[in-house]
Amino acid sequence: MAAPQARWSALLEMLTRDGRIEVEAAAAELAVSAATIRRDLDELARQNMVTRTHGGATINAIAYDLPLRYKSARRAAEKERIARTAAALVKPGAVVGLNGGTTTTAVARALAERGDLAEEAGEPTLTVVTNALNIAGELAVRRHVKLVVTGGVARPASYELIGPLAADLLAQITLDQVFLGVDALDVAHGATARHEGEAGVNRELARRAERVVVVADASKLGKRAFARICPVEDVHVLVTDGDAPAGLTEPFVAAGVEVVRA
Repeated sequence: MAAPQARWSALLEMLTRDGRIEVEAAAAELAVSAATIRRDLDELARQNMVTRTHGGATINAIAYDLPLRYKSARRAAEKERIARTAAALVKPGAVVGLNGGTTTTAVARALAERGDLAEEAGEPTLTVVTNALNIAGELAVRRHVKLVVTGGVARPASYELIGPLAADLLAQITLDQVFLGVDALDVAHGATARHEGEAGVNRELARRAERVVVVADASKLGKRAFARICPVEDVHVLVTDGDAPAGLTEPFVAAGVEVVRA
């Protein structure tokens, strides 16, 4: 693994997997010298991607804004279960919205793999509207999916299109369901995101949907982020992992949200 960029990606993936790394263990896993790993970690720290510690590094306070591919390892098993459960809520012929994020990307893949959504007489049996470029790329080759992509300006960290061009398109359509990935969800503040531009487009997706489904693992519950997407009253269903503590889910049930455990 000679290229520095390849090592940096590998180190970030290890950090998302384990939360912290030690120089000697990382050197052994990547088959390079400890001195190389120290230089790599120093460079990642200079870029504010990690926090250096004695003998290693941890993900720092801005880890939420790492590129999407670096987040995919976090709670991956829970996200896969949530995605399959959420995708099962979709009926053939539905018009579905998906925002960006690791969990909604997994939902898109689960929808693409559903055998009962196969083509009928060559016509698409599912319409997906998304502002996420990576989701669009995965679904564009699926013949049973009619894909609609919003306009907007792309955010490199999340692959999401944001801004007035996205809002203009969404104002012209309606959705049966929208699956929202969020940075945080609690009863008092509702569904929230860390970036105001993403929150704005996600808010429009929610407004255009007959049914709002939040897909969020337990680590997102009972927390809040900077920008509101929608109040909890606008959330119809929460799909979360099966081992989410009752103390985190019961407030949503009390608020009238249907909680589905995956």
